[in-house]
Amino acid sequence: MLSDIEIAQRANMKNVFEIGRKMGIADRDLEPYGHYKAKIGEGVFEKLKDKEDGKLILVTAVNPTPAGEGKTTISIGLGQAMNKIGKNTIVALREPSLGPVFGIKGGAAGGGYSQVVPMEDINLHFTGDMHAITAANNLMCAMLDNHIQQGNVENIDQRQILVKRCLDMNDRALRNIVCSLGGRLNGIPREDHFCITVASEVMAILCLADDIFDLKRRLGNILVAYRYDGSPVYCRDIKAEGAMTVLLKDAIKPNLVQTLENTPVIVHGGPFANIAHGCNSVRATKIALKLGDYAVTEAGFGSDLGAEKFFDIKCRYAGLKPSCVVLVATARSLKYNGGVPKDELTKENLEAVKEGSANLGAHIDNLKKFGVPVVVAVNHFKKDTDSEIEIIKNFCAEKGVECSVAKCFAEGGEGGRDLAEKVVAACEKENNFHFLYDLDMDVYEKIRLIAREIYGADGCHFPKETRKAIDGFVKLGADKLPVCMAKTQYSLSDNPALLGRPKGFKIAINAANLSNGAGFLVLQTGNIMTLPGLPKTPAAYNIDIDEDGNTVGLF
Repeated sequence: MLSDIEIAQRANMKNVFEIGRKMGIADRDLEPYGHYKAKIGEGVFEKLKDKEDGKLILVTAVNPTPAGEGKTTISIGLGQAMNKIGKNTIVALREPSLGPVFGIKGGAAGGGYSQVVPMEDINLHFTGDMHAITAANNLMCAMLDNHIQQGNVENIDQRQILVKRCLDMNDRALRNIVCSLGGRLNGIPREDHFCITVASEVMAILCLADDIFDLKRRLGNILVAYRYDGSPVYCRDIKAEGAMTVLLKDAIKPNLVQTLENTPVIVHGGPFANIAHGCNSVRATKIALKLGDYAVTEAGFGSDLGAEKFFDIKCRYAGLKPSCVVLVATARSLKYNGGVPKDELTKENLEAVKEGSANLGAHIDNLKKFGVPVVVAVNHFKKDTDSEIEIIKNFCAEKGVECSVAKCFAEGGEGGRDLAEKVVAACEKENNFHFLYDLDMDVYEKIRLIAREIYGADGCHFPKETRKAIDGFVKLGADKLPVCMAKTQYSLSDNPALLGRPKGFKIAINAANLSNGAGFLVLQTGNIMTLPGLPKTPAAYNIDIDEDGNTVGLF
């Protein structure tokens, strides 16, 4: 079989205007970036504001493993399959970050014959959204430091600056730095920090904003620092939100592309679910619901992170009601959770599949707590055996959920027909969607509830400094906000080494931050970091230009 990039480079793409017309978008309402990608103009939102929404399908997964589960591949393949069975379906996905592309995880445009194209553009600079978000965030930081340098009218305490500079790259050397060295003209020296762009509050705000004016309001509400008297300083106090909004005036418009089978895809926004809320933009999802009878979207990593935040943060703020959840699992992921090393996952091991099914069971139980019908999609790999697949099917039957073996990677939409039919049927089932917690609940109880009900923890540990920070944010009104847990994606616990369905552990809440503009309180658990580093052998080693000028090694 050809590599992902070879398949993508041989794609028979249609001009983006043709894709737009297929969706009912007039040419004048698209702002093209070349032949195959475009921004969706504001006119589309206005014209469709009164149209009835389609049905919303969320794709999530079990805890990710080094073998990869292919959640985005299933999302894309399902969208293609839904159209094959005659259902007008739009896919809405997150934008890839350059950090994983050049790091270890790779791109985020699907794989095999279920990809979004042009894959190279999407995985790299795309339409410049990531750069605009980076620039807006760093403008805010520059204006904050300049305010202090130019007289500090707001009496900002430089020891209590809360916002970080960012870049869309894995660079551990910039996590903790000292800035403004070199003398008086270069500012007042202080400790500073970087996070990856997808972990920045500006990214979260872009993805939750209703429109450009809501975006500006939210940017102005960013808590940037404290004064010497302990009072809060917001972005609006340093007069940065207007210029930041101008930098983001194009980035807030969703991007239109297509799959290998010319199914329309809206790709917009890209917060990570392990360190942010993990969903594509509200605007992308809402316009997909207006343009299609069905909208397929996804939330990052496992359901313990992405799906929980999709429901409790995104759906709450955007007024969304999912009709069905697709839970992606693989025989390999269950074997890994059953104790099989990565280099032995292609060998049949029925006992390990049975043992690892506990992780799948935890995610099924989690999703049922939100009252939405669940369909398990087993992403099929070439060396999976019939006996392994049968164990998974029987397990799902025991848990009372539908199960479909999807071959979207090798067969594209055709390989997802059965999944598509089961998803359509699930969308017609009784739906009692509800949030896990009420916003009026005590903030500590919200945290404990997520830890107990979603992670399976016995409780939480709050160090003194964390409690002090949370109590300070509560005084600013954060007690009425949703909570966003920053946690390892590899385990239901905060310890990546605890696989399967761990028991007898507590979640360590080691830090707290207030994303006041985005509208949630962020709790950092375990040893989670907001700026990853490159691995010993980064993917960048294999990415190059060949003698014909073609990109190679990108996946």
